[in-house]
Amino acid sequence: MNSTEFYYLLGMIGIVAFAVTAVLAVIPKGIDLFGACVMGIITAVGGGTIRDMILDVPVFWSQDLNYIWVSLFASIIAFYGYRLMNKRHIYQLMLYLDGLGVAMFIVQGADKAIALDFGMPVGPVILGLTTAIGGGLIRDVLAGTSTLLMKKDLYAVPLTIGAVLYMILLNEYPDYSNIIGVGCATFTFILRAIAIYREMKVPNWMMLKAYANDQMK
Repeated sequence: MNSTEFYYLLGMIGIVAFAVTAVLAVIPKGIDLFGACVMGIITAVGGGTIRDMILDVPVFWSQDLNYIWVSLFASIIAFYGYRLMNKRHIYQLMLYLDGLGVAMFIVQGADKAIALDFGMPVGPVILGLTTAIGGGLIRDVLAGTSTLLMKKDLYAVPLTIGAVLYMILLNEYPDYSNIIGVGCATFTFILRAIAIYREMKVPNWMMLKAYANDQMK
């Protein structure tokens, strides 16, 4: 498998994961199948669409509609599979699937920016984060829930670590891009999964919070 096929596969895994998280997020609100599919598609391709608009290149799914079809089928399966799931663990499942999706997208987004030599070396990290987080932000806003980025969960930090690590390793060992991609995506997912399992939070920084509250009085 060459690099193009490898990163295409990563993108598809992320597409499936994000489409499913979107459907799981809105089904409890009584949405119908069509609405769930729309949410799934928008969430799945949202981050990559923002990335490509920043890069000023053709939006990826406009040149390959397989991304749309895959997100559509994943949304349909999630919609009808929901009734077979244990409802008490739906939110946890959504968090882990989101973690899987962002781990795939952080590497794929960074790789596309690197291929276009965009804003090196910071650009790939930022666009990796944009690709990973963008779809989830759209999902949470449209679903009317608090976004993961705005919660105290350890969310953006593992993604940033994964993107920076990918940049460093790829710069040192460019001939092993596939191995590095798998390793960094796996490492990012593991970090995020540990944060979910252990319910790890970003430090509160109470003194800064108290100072901010004082300034608002």
